[in-house]
Amino acid sequence: MGKNRSAPAKGPRGGRAGLVLSLGSSALAVVRASKQVRRARGTHDKLSTADAVAGMLPLITSAALVLRQLRGRKQQNPEAA
Repeated sequence: MGKNRSAPAKGPRGGRAGLVLSLGSSALAVVRASKQVRRARGTHDKLSTADAVAGMLPLITSAALVLRQLRGRKQQNPEAA
């Protein structure tokens, strides 16, 4: 039986503060990865650039997932925002 990904998150990341913290760490990781992309482009090494760009994709995806969870919570509890 598969894991139900639409169920509310539990544990330390389940609350709004945890989601915001997760979003912040994802944003910081994207900034670091973008610096790596700039360094790789500066060396004109296509393989290093491709590797750096590929490394950014999961970071961007995780940030988008956290944003979607935060928006969903905001729509469920508009008075708490």
